[in-house]
Amino acid sequence: MSEATVGAQRGVARRGFLAGAAAVTGTALVSTTSVGTARAVGAKAEVGSGTGQLAFTHVTVIDGSGAPPAPDMTVVVEGGRITAVAPSTRIRLRPGTRTVDLTGKYLMPGLIEAHTHSDGPETVVPALYALTGVTTVREMRGEPLHHEWRRKIRSGELLGPRWVIGSPIVDGTPSLWAADVGPTIEVADAAEARRAVRRVKREGADFVKVYSRLSRESYFAIADEARRQGLPHLGHCPDTVRIAEASAAGHRTIEHLHALLLATSRHEKEIRRLLDAVRIDPKDPSSLSRYHSWFQQVHPLEWRAVQGYDRGLSDALFRSLATHGTTVVPTLSVHRTLELPDDVPTRAEDWKYLPAWQVESWPDQLTALTGGRTPEQKRQIREIYAHRLRLVSELHGMGVRLAAGTDTGTGYLVPGFALHDELALLVSAGLTPAEVLHAATQDAARTLGLPDVGTVARGQAADLLVLDADPLRNIRNTRSIHGVVVDGRWIPPEERSHLLAAVEKSAAQTPPPEEGAAMKGCGCGGHP
Repeated sequence: MSEATVGAQRGVARRGFLAGAAAVTGTALVSTTSVGTARAVGAKAEVGSGTGQLAFTHVTVIDGSGAPPAPDMTVVVEGGRITAVAPSTRIRLRPGTRTVDLTGKYLMPGLIEAHTHSDGPETVVPALYALTGVTTVREMRGEPLHHEWRRKIRSGELLGPRWVIGSPIVDGTPSLWAADVGPTIEVADAAEARRAVRRVKREGADFVKVYSRLSRESYFAIADEARRQGLPHLGHCPDTVRIAEASAAGHRTIEHLHALLLATSRHEKEIRRLLDAVRIDPKDPSSLSRYHSWFQQVHPLEWRAVQGYDRGLSDALFRSLATHGTTVVPTLSVHRTLELPDDVPTRAEDWKYLPAWQVESWPDQLTALTGGRTPEQKRQIREIYAHRLRLVSELHGMGVRLAAGTDTGTGYLVPGFALHDELALLVSAGLTPAEVLHAATQDAARTLGLPDVGTVARGQAADLLVLDADPLRNIRNTRSIHGVVVDGRWIPPEERSHLLAAVEKSAAQTPPPEEGAAMKGCGCGGHP
C-alpha cells in the first residue's frame, strides 16, 4: 500500500484514518470577547460565573435515573456539587443566591462518553467535550498526554471533562497495531502479562485495556493479576476467549459488537478454527495496512456468523452477561463509518472544530481501510451492520447494561459532537430516547465506577446539560444546547458561543505535522 493511498496530502500521509484529533502543536485560543476566552479555553476557573450558591429555576429536570421528567424545578449548585433539587414553588433560596431562569428549558446530567481515543491540541479537544455537554470521558488508550490534561483540568488550568484513563493497549504478539500508532504492550505469555498489569498500575492507569490477539494464557493471567492489583480489566474480548468466559472472569466492558456476532452463532466452533488461520504481517509498519488485511480476512467470517445466528444462544449469553454485570459499549458510530463507507457525509458543520488538513485526509484514509470490496461484499457488510443494530436491541431487552461510546479518534468523529450522533444511532437500534439517555448518564457512570456523576440529585457532582428542546421527544434535541455546567461552573449561551469560536480559531491555526510523523489515535477503530 503506497503512502499516497494510506494518507492525504500536506504531510499527513502517515497519520492515518484513526488519527482522531491528531497529536499536533496547538495555538493559544485568543479572543477579544472576554477575559475568560482571552486566557484560552484553558482558563477553566474564569469560565464560570463566580463562587457562591447558584440556582437554576423553573426548569424541567430529566434526572438520569429513568424517572419521568419533573417540570418547574429548581436545582441549586454550590462548591461543584448539587445541594438541592426541589419544586420551584417550595424551595427557599439564601439571600444573595444567583439565579438563572430556565423557563421552557430542560436540565439533565452531563453526558458520559465511554469510549474515546483523544489526541490533539489541549486548546481544542478537552474543551470540545465540555462545550458539547460531554462532562465525563473514558480514554481507552491512555498516554501521558491524557494524564497531563486531567491534572490541568483538576487544577482549574484547563476547561474539560472528568477523565477516566486506561492503560496502553495490552495485546498478544504480533499486535494488530504497528509502532506508528503509539505505545502498545505486547505480551507473549502469562509472566509478561502479569508484568504488564503491574507496570500500568505504576503508571497510573485506571484500568487495563485488553485486546484481540491475546492468548488464553495471557488473558486469564491479566484477569487474575488485575484483580490482585485492584484494577478493572476491559476492552476487546480476545479471539481465543469466549465471551461468557471473559464475563465470568470479571471483564468489565465489552467494546464494539464484533465478538458478539461470533458468540451468538451456531457456527462458532467452525469460525473459531478459521480465526486461528487469520494472519497479519508483523513486519508491516503500517497499522492501516494491517487493518485492511484483517478486515479482508475477517468480514467473511462475520458474514458466516450472521448466517448462523441463533436466538437461543443469544438469549443464554445475554442472560449470563446481565448476571455477571458485564456492560456492552456498542460504538455504533465506528461500525457505521467502516461498514457503510458509502454513507459517510461529505461535509458537516462540526468538522470546522478540527484542522482542515486533518478532515481533508479522511476520505483517502477511509479508502485505505475499506477499499477493494466487491458489490457482493458491500451488500453483506451492510447486512452485518443491520444485524449489529438488532443485537443492541436484544442486549437491552435481556437486561444487559449498555453504555454510550463512539470510538472518537476514528475519522469522521468529532470529539463531543460524535456522542450526540451515537445517541441517535442507539435509538435507530430500537431503544427509546429515555433508555438511550440512561445509557449515556447513570448506566455509564455505574460502568465507569463513578458514583457521584450521572444523575441530577443532591450530593452529585454539578456536571449538567441544559437544552432548549425536550430530548425525550426527539433524541436529536441533545444537540439543542442552551448552556452547560462543568464541575459547578455555569457556561451560559453567549460565553459558550465565544469559547466554541475560540476552539474553531485554534483548529484553523493548527499546522499539519511534519512529513512522516507517526500515526496516533484510535487503537480500536473498527477492529472486527
